[in-house]
Amino acid sequence: MLEVSWLLFIVASLVLIVTPGQDMVLVMSRSIAQGASAGVATAAGVSVGLVGHTALATLGLGAVLRASEWLFVALKLVGAAYLVYLGIALLRTKTTALVVQASSKRSFARLFADGALSNVSNPKIAIFYFAFLPQFVLPGAAHPTLSVFVLGLSFAGLTFLVKGPVGYSAGLLSGWLRSRPSALTWLYRSSGAILIGLGLRLVFERRA
Repeated sequence: MLEVSWLLFIVASLVLIVTPGQDMVLVMSRSIAQGASAGVATAAGVSVGLVGHTALATLGLGAVLRASEWLFVALKLVGAAYLVYLGIALLRTKTTALVVQASSKRSFARLFADGALSNVSNPKIAIFYFAFLPQFVLPGAAHPTLSVFVLGLSFAGLTFLVKGPVGYSAGLLSGWLRSRPSALTWLYRSSGAILIGLGLRLVFERRA
């Protein structure tokens, strides 16, 4: 049995996934330009890109763990600090309408590839995965590397469960957000506060 803080992981993951960003805008723009199926295909590509990040993060974290358990704990502390940094960045985000641009027509295969390449080529996501996933592996876990791998796959699956429906109904959602910039600001603020709280909790948990 994997020693993972599942409830905390799912809550934190959903907060991050629903916060609009590069991938969300890409999914919505493809859906608006070519229809609901195009948005779902792009969302599927984004999720597959996350599987690639999962493999890289698992190999990297496994190497760190084999080198030194102390380094692994230190990495978790740095990751907690990174979550606080992300939270502060969200809190400082200015009120803005969600910008969604139309695009030329693409095949479903191209849409899938666009989503995957947009995600897997983003170095910020690689850094985020390296910092985020270890936070939910319980101290003294018997199989930490396997736990990180399963968490990464779970995050990819949750991403599709959220962004697939978003892609399907993107026209309605994008219009709603653009007409209510205060709602988008509230989403950024609340997401930032949750990330800061999570990061601080993890930092003090290690100190204890």
